[in-house]
Amino acid sequence: MTLRLRLLLVLIGIVAAGLVISDVVTYTSLRAFLTTREDQQLLVATFPVEKELLVSAGIASERPGPLAHGAPLRRYSSAFSRVAGFSDAQTGAVGRDLLVPQGTYGELLGSNGRVLAHVFFTYGVKALSPPSVPRRLAGTSVTSKVPRYFTTASTGRGAMGYRAIARALPGGGTVVVAVPLTDVTSTLDRLLLIEVPVTGAVILGLGVLAWWMVRRGLRPLEEMATTAGVIAGGDLSQRVSAVSGGTEVARLGTAFNTMIAGIEEAFAARTASEERLRRFLADASHELRTPLTSILGYAELFDLGVRDRPEDLASAMHHIRGEAARMGTLVEDLLLLAQLDHERPLASEPVDLAAVVRAAVAGAAVVAPERLVEVDASGPVVVQGDEQRLRQVVDNLLTNAISHTAPGTPIGVRVALQADAVLEVHDDGEGIAAEDLDHIFEPFYRSDPSRARSTGGAGLGLAIASAIVDAHGGRIEVVVAEGTTFRVHLPRAHGRPALPAPSVPVSPGAPVLPARRSGG
Repeated sequence: MTLRLRLLLVLIGIVAAGLVISDVVTYTSLRAFLTTREDQQLLVATFPVEKELLVSAGIASERPGPLAHGAPLRRYSSAFSRVAGFSDAQTGAVGRDLLVPQGTYGELLGSNGRVLAHVFFTYGVKALSPPSVPRRLAGTSVTSKVPRYFTTASTGRGAMGYRAIARALPGGGTVVVAVPLTDVTSTLDRLLLIEVPVTGAVILGLGVLAWWMVRRGLRPLEEMATTAGVIAGGDLSQRVSAVSGGTEVARLGTAFNTMIAGIEEAFAARTASEERLRRFLADASHELRTPLTSILGYAELFDLGVRDRPEDLASAMHHIRGEAARMGTLVEDLLLLAQLDHERPLASEPVDLAAVVRAAVAGAAVVAPERLVEVDASGPVVVQGDEQRLRQVVDNLLTNAISHTAPGTPIGVRVALQADAVLEVHDDGEGIAAEDLDHIFEPFYRSDPSRARSTGGAGLGLAIASAIVDAHGGRIEVVVAEGTTFRVHLPRAHGRPALPAPSVPVSPGAPVLPARRSGG
């Protein structure tokens, strides 16, 4: 059973139950009201009916004047006046002017339950079937002062209901007066004829309206189910149509779209990560294959007789050691990238970045004494971090500047303390091509397609520098304007974050690219 059908059935069931209860309460209340009114009419009609019964039984005379057994009648009249709430003067008027309802039946019972007289007020109309009156009525003894009301029915063909009253006479015996419930029954039947169709029509109308409302309200859920099926098939670009209003369905649709967007981003990130991993493995295999091939080649020369020629043997061993050292350096760089990628903790201590820069520049002067490297580090710039790793960042940036600029190109290094610590390495070379700016911090990426060793290393220097800076909570960016500037931002020792103002003039339209996180 679908959710729509369950909601529809529950809603119709609640409405139907409410209408049925309302109809029952209305029917019961009206029946009680009509019965009470019949009881009042019975009480008022008791005097003329009892008088007629007493006359019929020979206990009283119909004409005014001296009556046989007048004392009992007077006692009866006084008792009736007290029961009906009339004064003695009003009793005579009631007896003269009161019209007994048509079909009223009266019966006079003796103390032994025998019928002494009965009367039917038909007014010339065909007599109805008399009601069935019990011969022993509880609570109708001479001592009873409260009349008893009850409902009975006629016997034989054409049976009908009666409302009756039984009251004990002061002189003994019981008078039973009954009026037909034709008016009450017809009124209640008329009410049923109105209630049943109206209730059915209301339930039917509300059912149609509820079906339309439920269908309209659940339509976004159907769209979500359809969209979810398409997404399960692999199309993560699908979204649920926007639902107006602040309903639960609208919030569910928004949450569903947000969830799918997050899943799509996660899949895209995983796909990109897998692609980077494949490229990283391919590049690593390529970089490791070259020294291994050289080592294997020189080893084969050893087997081919080089061991018997001391000069050639020394040359072969020299090349083998060089290639092994280069392969060891590559493996260490890869291990460092893996450690940084897994966010392994670095040392954290106050480090004077200016002193680190001066030491790195001094080392670069030994490696490339022909290059002019100017340093602008007037005072201490203290950061919180790992001194050896920060030295590696400066070394890699200097090596990159020396390797990718022509001999004699000046290089400038500046350290400043602004809102945070800033390290800049600038060269006046040709700059970086626009198509390479998005990839320069990726492992093994080099701008030269020939991948010649003379134009650079394995392409891990900038990737390692970027990973180390990220691990220190900083960032690295590239400014291409009149050469190339690598700008590193590191938090100060007290960790107050802020964005620095540009320290190198940027030509109009020159791009400033934030560093991408490394990791393959």
